[in-house]
Amino acid sequence: MNKDNEKGYAVELDDLDRKATAAFEGYVVRKDLVRTFSRQFPVPTYVVEFLLGRYCATIDESEIQEGLEIVQKQLGSRTVKAGEENLFISRTREQGSVKIIDIITARLDAKSDSYVASLPSLRLSDVRITPEMVKENERMLTGGFYAEVTLGYDASIAQEKGGRPFGIDNLRAIQLSKREVLAVLAKGRAGFSTAEWRDVLLRSVGFEPSDLSERAKDALLLRMVPFVERNYNLVELGPRGTGKSHLFQQVSPYAHLISGGKASVARMFVNNASGQRGLVCQYDVVCFDEVSGVSFDQKDGVNIMKGYMESGEFSRGKESIRADGSIVLVGNFEVDVEHQQRVGHLFGPLPPEMRNDTAFMDRIHCFLPGWDVPKLNPSMFTNHFGLVSDFLSECFTQLRGQSRVATLQGRVFWGGALSGRDLNGVSKTVSGLLKLIYPDESAQVSDEDLEWAVRLALEVRRRVKEQQKRIGAAEFRNTHFSYTIGTEGVEKFVSTAELQSQSGIGDEPLECGQIWTLSTGGQEEHPGLFRLEVTEGPGSGVRVLNNPVPAPFKESIRCAEQNLYARSTQLVGDRDPRAHEFSVQIRGFDAAKSGAKTGVASLIALSSALLRKSVRGGLVVVGELTLGGSVEPVFNAVTLAELAIEKGAKSLLLPVASRKQLFDLSDDMATKLDIEFYQDARDALLKALVD
Repeated sequence: MNKDNEKGYAVELDDLDRKATAAFEGYVVRKDLVRTFSRQFPVPTYVVEFLLGRYCATIDESEIQEGLEIVQKQLGSRTVKAGEENLFISRTREQGSVKIIDIITARLDAKSDSYVASLPSLRLSDVRITPEMVKENERMLTGGFYAEVTLGYDASIAQEKGGRPFGIDNLRAIQLSKREVLAVLAKGRAGFSTAEWRDVLLRSVGFEPSDLSERAKDALLLRMVPFVERNYNLVELGPRGTGKSHLFQQVSPYAHLISGGKASVARMFVNNASGQRGLVCQYDVVCFDEVSGVSFDQKDGVNIMKGYMESGEFSRGKESIRADGSIVLVGNFEVDVEHQQRVGHLFGPLPPEMRNDTAFMDRIHCFLPGWDVPKLNPSMFTNHFGLVSDFLSECFTQLRGQSRVATLQGRVFWGGALSGRDLNGVSKTVSGLLKLIYPDESAQVSDEDLEWAVRLALEVRRRVKEQQKRIGAAEFRNTHFSYTIGTEGVEKFVSTAELQSQSGIGDEPLECGQIWTLSTGGQEEHPGLFRLEVTEGPGSGVRVLNNPVPAPFKESIRCAEQNLYARSTQLVGDRDPRAHEFSVQIRGFDAAKSGAKTGVASLIALSSALLRKSVRGGLVVVGELTLGGSVEPVFNAVTLAELAIEKGAKSLLLPVASRKQLFDLSDDMATKLDIEFYQDARDALLKALVD
């Protein structure tokens, strides 16, 4: 146990701390120290960490104490608190110069043909600065940046009419200047497992991963993707108080936050009069906070932004200008996700000119589910070691020059539902996630990590597509995103969590070997909904995992098994079902528990597992087979159709002999369900599988 530091915190190092401090000596800092200072002084986190990283990047308690005293002294003497402006200005005159930490911005004063700087904490807006300093630090002409500034005072100039006695004598931007940081990061990363490295990244931006769910961790990692991927467009909407803008405001000097209000085209992109490049050229990430209140000062502002989000270009007259700043839009839901979906779509909180524009939405690479991140509370902030923010943000900005899309070649195959823009968005998300997890370009990406990135990328892009579908655009109708890992892999479908229903039939294709079915019921029980789940492996025979196995279901699965063996060529081609062992589980969703009369669905599930093909989404199958292969008649087709609608089915597959019964199905019910018929088991299988 470390001794209590002078601020009253006791911090016990865990294994991850020891590994991180050994792998990144001089580049880590205890994050609880950062919070102590950032609450005391009016500067963002990365400014505090810049100083802590200089003096406290150690685990030696006495060295930390010495470093803390220096940082306390520097922040105390160089940051200007409210009401101290005149004190600092007076000191500058008396001493000739003072050192302060402040945001510095500059502009060209055309009247005097000279540059003047502004230091907001001193309320000075006409400070002399040399053209060389401005040229070396062009960002001061757009949003400005934090710097250690030596402010001088010249009494002789003060005597002149319109003179500017204050001048910038020296300037040091608060960010890491070393260029070889990526090699340090890649070398250090090699000593961690993927799970450990994710936790190191989360601690580095201030969060304690041990209290977070996997979904929350994924969401926080997605927030980092715009920092490492060029021209990445992300939207995060969710409840208030989840720290949506924290990363963009506090952690990196390469990000710029625009709070709700008017956004100027000249400031964002280019000033047509002066040719001065805007924020997307100067920063890695431009984030619009409280996006519902954002509007542009020109009518075509949204169109210019749409064009930029698509191509990374905008024009000034005839000149085309390229930039690689990522665009992030964050905003709040006033209601929960379920309610938002009932009353409209999930892009509802966007400004009116973006809200229902499917072309604008199509340019969004990632819709981050802000509702997966818990509301911030003290236990979510880490007291452990993490990478120093300026080191991490310098690594992030250098990673932008790389791509991991080549990792996908020959390893991941996308399903047919993905359009060109979908593929672009998904590829950029995968590339960004892999850069975060594998900063070494030459590292071998495991199949497990690749699949994690692919599934997450498909989910956040599909969420965009689902909202386009809700608005009613026919071209976005097919949202069943899928992928296959490797040439021998199985096609897997990816949904979004808010679409999935645990107790009803969604319209998602199920995994291979799974199927929804209705038992027809009988004298002793009502009809009921079941899901069959079959997996196959080496061996032989069919094993039912339920204990005990309901006798009626045992009979249905026996008939299905014999039919599969007897008609294997018609059903599964050249695959030999006798060379595989099938494990079967039946799950009931109603009072009915017997699984009676589910032979046709059982046969389809066995064949689906063997063929490695999924059953169509939203489909429920009814029917029983005899040992000889004929289909038994169904006597309550109308009841079954009504139950299928109640459970959320989109399609019902019935024996053709029950067709005439359905004349009694009400018009209202008939319009809610697509009813199909099959002649025999092979016909049922062909109609049930995904095309």
